[in-house]
Amino acid sequence: MTRRDVDKLQEEIEELFADLWQVPRFSGIRHGFRPNIDCFHTDDPHALTVVAELPGVDPESLRLVAGERLLVIAGERKRPQLPGRTYQQVEIEYGPFERQVRLAEDVDPERAEARFEHGMLTVVMPVVEKSPPPGTYRITVERIA
Repeated sequence: MTRRDVDKLQEEIEELFADLWQVPRFSGIRHGFRPNIDCFHTDDPHALTVVAELPGVDPESLRLVAGERLLVIAGERKRPQLPGRTYQQVEIEYGPFERQVRLAEDVDPERAEARFEHGMLTVVMPVVEKSPPPGTYRITVERIA
């Protein structure tokens, strides 16, 4: 088996386990909503960007905190309470959530920008050479209609 074959097999196994954890009945420990996250690096501007899928989340409920190469995204997606509903199928996950994203580089959380548009949260954090002073920084979310 070549190194390329081993890498492909490992990638397939990791994808399989990632898919299994997305299905609540297999995980056993999942309760509530867990948004999907993308994180990427850009050179111009030199920044880290985190994008979170948050459909149905009130942006007022979001709390973003950054510090020491970590971004925490927390909030809640509430199930609408309407009298007279009798559910026959329930698949949409609701509830409080918190995602912690490890950042690959030092960022300046004081210059971070966050916007919420069409159910997507985008947080752009400038990369810095020198790590910021220890502590946590709250990031304000701009809501775009």
